[in-house]
Amino acid sequence: MGKSSDNKTPAGEEAAVAADLVAAELDEQSRLDAQRLPWLIRVYGVIVLLDGLVTLPIVVLASIAAVRAIMRGELTFHAASLTAILTGLQALVLIANAAALVVFGVLLLRNRRRYAARWAYVLMPVTLAEGMLSLALAGLGANLIAPAVRMAILVAVSIACDPGLAEERRLQRALKRMDDRDAYERAVEAGMLGRDPSGKGYIALDFFNIFWLFTVACVFGLAIETVYHFAMYHGELQDRAGLLWGPFSPIYGCGAVLVTVALNRLWKSNPFLIFCASAVIGGTFEYATSWFMEVAFGITAWDYTGQWLSIDGRTSGKYMVFWGLIGVVWVRWILPRLLALINRIPWKVRYSLTAVCAVLMFVDIAFTLMALDCWYGRMAGLPQDSPVTQWFATHYGDGYMANRFQTMSIDPSKAGCA
Repeated sequence: MGKSSDNKTPAGEEAAVAADLVAAELDEQSRLDAQRLPWLIRVYGVIVLLDGLVTLPIVVLASIAAVRAIMRGELTFHAASLTAILTGLQALVLIANAAALVVFGVLLLRNRRRYAARWAYVLMPVTLAEGMLSLALAGLGANLIAPAVRMAILVAVSIACDPGLAEERRLQRALKRMDDRDAYERAVEAGMLGRDPSGKGYIALDFFNIFWLFTVACVFGLAIETVYHFAMYHGELQDRAGLLWGPFSPIYGCGAVLVTVALNRLWKSNPFLIFCASAVIGGTFEYATSWFMEVAFGITAWDYTGQWLSIDGRTSGKYMVFWGLIGVVWVRWILPRLLALINRIPWKVRYSLTAVCAVLMFVDIAFTLMALDCWYGRMAGLPQDSPVTQWFATHYGDGYMANRFQTMSIDPSKAGCA
């Protein structure tokens, strides 16, 4: 006699369970997408929409007027100067930011949670670029308040709007009610915690995952660089930290985030493709970072002049190969294990711990920028008569800064604002 049609093989049962999980997840995501955003976020949507609508024509018209004045010879313009280049870049970034704010505001008002969260993540690097260009052109001051406040609000809005994070919080509450440990492990193995819900990428690119990727890469990148320098230079131990406090090298953290965002959907691809993409991304990022540090603060943190395929001494073929190898190891081996490590953060403290650590990291970065700006001012002979500059001169003077940032040297004549 044949088997009953009601009997299912283990493989068939697993497929049915997987299909049910996918259907339930899609239903839950649809429900979350349909939820109305809080009134405070909708008010913010009105503000950013008006901001974008007002700023966009002003910046565009000002840029057109400046170009016409240059063409008529009424405005002196040196195309090769760093100030001119940075001013042009700032105008483009302001236009892109204003246009993005219009789209972002419309999405918030129309309650498009998922798309609003994605645009918040788009606006974050644009806002960061705006702040960095303002820092390079005008130095450290009140000009950075608006980008900093906007960045903080964007992080908060992205967390509130992102359906993936809302689903994670819902799952957190559900897991608290679970007494069966096996059910929890099945949820983790099904990829419901921190995995890309679309299945196209490996990891969900939300604030929590990205922050911990950045932090861990800062620490491990610094450790690898320190060991490499120790081995290559006959046991010389050098402090290669990039922030004022803590064992952090933000260039590795930012590089890890860039590689993750760019290659998240290639995690199953050919390793050679990942290698090439990571080498280009890493080399470009290293060049841009070196250029910005020199323009903003007159700082030279590394110089690869004379090395194989050196590009202005800011990057080289040797270190692009290193970036490529690190990218393959990161995407194919480290990222899955790091996600598992992130999931070990206890549910009770997951969000509070991340918020506290993010605030501490932000304070560390802000104080580092201020300390570098004051150090640059002292080296350039600028007046140091404000309470802030005097405080940094007392607590983080030239000797302290030179000892803390042992790989850096400052030459104010190289800075774009000098």
